[in-house]
Amino acid sequence: MHYRKNNIAADAQKLVMYVDMNSYFASCEQQEIPELRGKPMGVVPFISPNACVIAPSVEAKNLGVKTGMRLPEVYQLCPSFIPVNARPYIYRRYHVAILKILGAYCDDIIPRSIDEAVLNLTSYRLVYKDVEALARKIKDDMRRELGEFVKCSIGIAPNAFLAKLGTEIAKRDGLLQITPGNIDGHLQKLSLKDLPGIANGNERRLRLIGIQSPLEMRHSSPELLRKAFGGVVGNYWHSRLNFGEVDLYSSDFRTMSAMRTISREQRMSPTLLEALFVSLCMKMEMRMVKQGVFCREATCYIRYLDGTQWETHIRFAQPVQDGMELRGYIQQRMSEHMQQWRLPAMFTSQCQSMGVTIRSFIRANVMQYSLFDNRMRKDIVRKAIYNIKDRFGSTSVRRGSEAVAPDVMRDAIGFGSVKDLYDGGPGGQGGHFNGYLLEERFGKK
Repeated sequence: MHYRKNNIAADAQKLVMYVDMNSYFASCEQQEIPELRGKPMGVVPFISPNACVIAPSVEAKNLGVKTGMRLPEVYQLCPSFIPVNARPYIYRRYHVAILKILGAYCDDIIPRSIDEAVLNLTSYRLVYKDVEALARKIKDDMRRELGEFVKCSIGIAPNAFLAKLGTEIAKRDGLLQITPGNIDGHLQKLSLKDLPGIANGNERRLRLIGIQSPLEMRHSSPELLRKAFGGVVGNYWHSRLNFGEVDLYSSDFRTMSAMRTISREQRMSPTLLEALFVSLCMKMEMRMVKQGVFCREATCYIRYLDGTQWETHIRFAQPVQDGMELRGYIQQRMSEHMQQWRLPAMFTSQCQSMGVTIRSFIRANVMQYSLFDNRMRKDIVRKAIYNIKDRFGSTSVRRGSEAVAPDVMRDAIGFGSVKDLYDGGPGGQGGHFNGYLLEERFGKK
């Protein structure tokens, strides 16, 4: 798979298809577990009385259940609601299968998230004379290969934004093509906030300068939109609505982060808290190794039940990729804080959540090593370890520091968390998928 450059200039001859899976996590569970089919259910990060629903099923949505609702509120709307514990490895496996289906028709694919993908069909216009027929064929393939409960909406347009808008208009197994001939008819039926990316703040700015609808927005000048959005973003919006391309790209990571809310069991055990901290640092190592980067900055925080918080920011003299080296730098800051404030420990029974974020990346292939430094050998070994994990499983090899409570960090996934699944960037440019992220046992506890 490869990627094309954006071009802000209008070009109605381009052809982009946007595939958006419907109620993705919930649909995967309904396909896997027949007893859940046709019932109001939803995926939660973990089963608890006050858990948050991260993906309601179509049946639950019809009863008013929305993403982000807590279970007590959900049960008021739908007493028969069934919460299902998230199984990220299942959703990753379906994602891989979906890309395999799409890859049979196009090699220019951008996986935008775990449940969305963009196909740049511009160079295939002569191959697929009827692009809507192609979309129906893709739907048929998904039904046959994945199952009848895993459905998608497909939008087709001259750019990625309008194709995405097509999936928003044609929800729930829909299909819509937006063309220069019908775009105004579709836009006049929408409100400003129906456009992906326009929320309350942007709507207010647009109304202040006299733009009341998406149709008026499309026919406004770039200068007026620059005034509304405060700069070049206005040009981007003018381009989006007039067939220019500003969204069809694959960007590198700006930051990587991992955080976890701490359970009651974990906060009562300093050993489990330390193991969770190690797991967060090793998560960062895995992501950097697989993306082929080192970081030059890191931030770590711990939040406590009483509302207080500790946070530190570190800039490294030498770029870091090793998880235990990252841990060592952060622990040094913890020790300095404890000494300054005469604290007995940082990991206490009051810990509520913790997280690690890294940024300011440098590619591994441009790393410069000292003539007398053995870091290069360590970096080679580190990469070899993850290749072994890919081939033989996540538990096939571990560092000693990971042996204490190795499954303390529950596997988690977000709708936008797709880059980690690929070795070397979205689309598998590095050669293959990260196999251990498809394992059932990966952080299953």
